[in-house]
Amino acid sequence: MGARVVLAAISVVGAAALFVALPLFLRAIVGELETIGGSATRFVAPANYLAKIRLGVRAIERQTDALAPQAGRLNERLGAILGGLRAIDGNLAALIDSVSRQERR
Repeated sequence: MGARVVLAAISVVGAAALFVALPLFLRAIVGELETIGGSATRFVAPANYLAKIRLGVRAIERQTDALAPQAGRLNERLGAILGGLRAIDGNLAALIDSVSRQERR
């Protein structure tokens, strides 16, 4: 047998080992994930904590959907208040400056 034939045989054996090992390890991974997250076909009653957390997060998301438009309006109003507070700050700075000049005289 030549070197090429030996290398080809080793490659075939390696590929066969890969095709045998891959499904075995994927099945083991799926088994572990199902113990953590439960079966993907159970939608009626959550069978594990991960499914309960998923349902809870979805409920919170639905409850807080109305906050997004309100937050935008609140941000606009706070922006308007910011402009007023800056004007007050400028006026108070001028007042303090004027009072300090009067005290010097």
